[in-house]
Amino acid sequence: MSDQGMFDTNVVTLTRFVLEEGKKAKGTGELTTLLNSLCTAVKAISTAVRKAGIAHLYGIAGSINVTGDQVKKLDILSNDLVINMLKSSFTSCILVSEEDEHAIIVEPESRGKYIVCFDPLDGSSNIDCLVSIGTIFAIYKKTTDGEPCEQDALQPGRDLVAAGYALYGSATMMVLSTGQGVNCFMLDPAIGEFILVDRDVRMKKRGNIYSLNEGYAMYFDPAVTEYLEKKKFPKDGSAPYGARHVGSMVADVHRTLMYGGVFLYPANVKSPQGKLRLLYECNPMAFIMVQAGGMATTGTQNILDIQPVDIHQRVPVVMGSSDDVREYLAIHMKHARK
Repeated sequence: MSDQGMFDTNVVTLTRFVLEEGKKAKGTGELTTLLNSLCTAVKAISTAVRKAGIAHLYGIAGSINVTGDQVKKLDILSNDLVINMLKSSFTSCILVSEEDEHAIIVEPESRGKYIVCFDPLDGSSNIDCLVSIGTIFAIYKKTTDGEPCEQDALQPGRDLVAAGYALYGSATMMVLSTGQGVNCFMLDPAIGEFILVDRDVRMKKRGNIYSLNEGYAMYFDPAVTEYLEKKKFPKDGSAPYGARHVGSMVADVHRTLMYGGVFLYPANVKSPQGKLRLLYECNPMAFIMVQAGGMATTGTQNILDIQPVDIHQRVPVVMGSSDDVREYLAIHMKHARK
């Protein structure tokens, strides 16, 4: 077979896919432009992540970000890339980043109608040991008239226009939902484009993997302890669940999406509000899970129903296959009634 015969001349790129979706929805094309600019930032971050050791981008940058994590040089680079790409796309008015204490209000001459909340480099404590890391984003529309302000970003996940994440793993993948299901795009470095590889991803109703940091077991609520006991020592004759925990939310959630099961970062004695941030970690991931047929809860409330009160607000989270999450909820509610 010739080289030409092996080459697909009608590939569905992420840009083409979003354009087609936008045309169906009779959109203005502004969201396509925004997602294109995010793709460019992700491609640049992907390149930087791959070259981190060589380019001396790894290592502590010597400061702590607003949520208390040590900032790596790669975090700063990623944050700057996303901010600059979004600002120069003329599609956004407010940017909320994990790295910045306050919302960034885009200059009047560069504004568009969207609000973007993002974690530019999730799992960055794993950079130095080459574990998968990622970028998470959530896109809302500004719903008020007048000058944009931080308050405009405090919207529940139900109001999301689009959300997704990029995973810098053995390949770079973009997982995206614009509210019409979940689609996966793989970066083809040869042509510099994200190619559709998995259309309309649906989660298993039940998996056989649980994922959480069991190092905090001494701080767990009784409901979490009981749920884990049930997974490890099942009394119904079924096989125990496998334990998998990378420590990068993007990697753990992506595996949960692909294989089924449950990802947990519940509240505990040390972190009574949980540790993960609502606006740019839990909401976009919950949106993806629900769009793929899964569930996402705090234990008492659907993640997507929470009305945010602060841009860096933390919430407990349990998400994954619907039957697995329901099983956790039943145990949680039993303990809540005690």
